[in-house]
Amino acid sequence: MTTFSLKTPAFAAAMAFGMATTAFAQQAQVRGAVTELLVPEQAARAAPDSSFATATPMLLPTPGFTPPTASEALPQAPSIDFGAAGSSRGGAGSGAQSAVRVAPELKAGPSMPDAQTREFGTSGQPFNTARVAAQNNSTQSYYPFSPTGWLTYSTPSGGMRCSASLIKPGVVVTAAHCVALFGSSRLYSNFRFAPAYNNGVAPFGTWNVAGVWLMTSYYNGTDSCAQRGVVCQNDIAVLRIAPQNGVYPGARTGWYGYGWNGWGLNASKQTIISQLGYPQGLDYGVIMERNESQSYVASTFSNNTIIGTAMNQGSSGGPWLVNLGIGAVHNGMSFGSFPDRQMVVGVTSWGYNGNPAIKQAGASPFTSSNIVPLVNAACSGAGSAC
Repeated sequence: MTTFSLKTPAFAAAMAFGMATTAFAQQAQVRGAVTELLVPEQAARAAPDSSFATATPMLLPTPGFTPPTASEALPQAPSIDFGAAGSSRGGAGSGAQSAVRVAPELKAGPSMPDAQTREFGTSGQPFNTARVAAQNNSTQSYYPFSPTGWLTYSTPSGGMRCSASLIKPGVVVTAAHCVALFGSSRLYSNFRFAPAYNNGVAPFGTWNVAGVWLMTSYYNGTDSCAQRGVVCQNDIAVLRIAPQNGVYPGARTGWYGYGWNGWGLNASKQTIISQLGYPQGLDYGVIMERNESQSYVASTFSNNTIIGTAMNQGSSGGPWLVNLGIGAVHNGMSFGSFPDRQMVVGVTSWGYNGNPAIKQAGASPFTSSNIVPLVNAACSGAGSAC
């Protein structure tokens, strides 16, 4: 039975958005709308495993004001034309594990109660947040949860961690604020990914990163943001994993599909979102949590999607999925609109660390102008990674 310490990791106060921009990775290459950083193979191999034991959770960017309510946002049309919805399907992996312990297990007594949350916060937006794992089970190690995991990296303030997920056999999606400080024209370094991470154990091993891609507008600070560097149009990044003996993690964990331009939304721009991640405020951030909420799109919040959630710092970059779960065989029933399973349509971009009573979070929209060129760039010449 999983147990936890009552002592939480220390937070890095200097991770506020005004921190110094020294000790970043090398400057990336700006290639039009997309910015690229390729990591030399030798440097990727040298990324330290120890960061899993010492990494502290990245603070969620926190808006200085609350978003419009669903009733206020629904009559407003998005301020951009998304165009036709599109998607790329995911796939299940072999499930073969090669577990390694990368951090000590947190212990404090024989048991702890399941993560519990209020039905809704002061925002009034209902949700349910709970552990992914069933009682006495390692649910997070099985598809469709296994593509989600810890992403660790080095910053000027030390080792940090976010959440991330596979959307191709060797391509991970996360938030741009997990790879770079907004507008700094510098990226963080030493990225490593542990899919299905569970209290110090990486059941599918740890994986180095061979390249990072994000939108140039986020990199240089010209992105369209309702609040600069916090609520933005393009807080999205993708990373290509370095293979191990020619194998990418998705061959074992599986990977999610992804959709863009409002994939999965009804005529009112709403859908049910399943959010996955590792929030520090629940189980100390060492096991995977899930959250379900009806979403809405707020045009005045840079067309971000907004949900109710109890997730906080550490959940940054975790996937927002439509149709999460293994679909049933339909006998005598027809499929509805957008029936594809395990479809990522956003990642956790911001929330309310400073006022957790609000219990809301937002995600930049996946569009044909951001997630599509990012994945295309990461997959260029990548072979079986995609």
